[in-house]
Amino acid sequence: MMKKKRALSGIQPSGKLHLGNLVGALSNWVGLQDIYDCFYFIADLHALTTGYAETGKLKENILDVGMDMLSAGLDPEKSTLFIQSDIPEHSELHLLFSMITPLSWLERVPTYKAQIEELKEKDLGTYGFLGYPVLQAADILIYKADVVPVGQDQLPHLELTREIARRFNYFYREVFPLPKDLLTASPVLPGLDGRKMSKSYGNTIGISDTPETVLKKINTAITDPARVKREDKGHPEVCTIFAFHKIFNNAEAKQISIDCSKAKIGCVECKKLIAKSLNEYLAPIYEKRRTLEKRKDYVREVFIEGGKKAQVMARQTLSEAKKAMGIS
Repeated sequence: MMKKKRALSGIQPSGKLHLGNLVGALSNWVGLQDIYDCFYFIADLHALTTGYAETGKLKENILDVGMDMLSAGLDPEKSTLFIQSDIPEHSELHLLFSMITPLSWLERVPTYKAQIEELKEKDLGTYGFLGYPVLQAADILIYKADVVPVGQDQLPHLELTREIARRFNYFYREVFPLPKDLLTASPVLPGLDGRKMSKSYGNTIGISDTPETVLKKINTAITDPARVKREDKGHPEVCTIFAFHKIFNNAEAKQISIDCSKAKIGCVECKKLIAKSLNEYLAPIYEKRRTLEKRKDYVREVFIEGGKKAQVMARQTLSEAKKAMGIS
């Protein structure tokens, strides 16, 4: 039998996961489990690059994300699931890579200045934040990943990973393969206020939210700003709720679009329809999450065991890298 190629990705523990995480990452990860040898991790060290001053809930957040990952369908029998900081080899390889990575490479990463602008309230003038892509490169290369499922915005980070691998292989000897992107065509899911769905904006719907909470949140979502009265004709293409219909109620979305544009359906009714569809979609995830909340020791054990498996591979790769550099 042909050996499966290895896929790797991670997610930050900034709180319970939301629909944006589900459609943008988790659903895709679940689908890859039968095709690739998958390594998925909770990136708690990465969370420190912007949240280093607010770590009081980090332990709780890691557990929440672990439960959400399992609830969404990630299977420890099919994938290696682990916590980044449990594998110190990530940090050591990051240190070695930092010795050979030019500052100019890091300063030109598009998301560097963009995030500084977006998170003005935080002091991001730290080495950790600037060196975020170097740690990301260590995460990927320490498992010699063949592919990395990423969105379009992460392509510059992955190219930097390849540049670091090339530079290392050139200076010493060939240790690291060059990982390819596995571009995910993730549907764009806006937040309840029309902006990008993000916990920092407070505009999310959690995948572990109760059906009542989902309905309550949907009722607060903005719709077509030009549609003031029920009899006004709508413009579905600019409506947050219709964006949800296209993803979670695709079978009826076309008719809803027609009815909205002809004022045959109002925003209140439209919201009720999507809340119903969304709760049906989330029902199995929600039920599994409720079960896991009673089995937190099991969740911890899954990630501990996954970490043991991951560390065997990480140690081997780090040993190869150190020998190549002349460090015995």
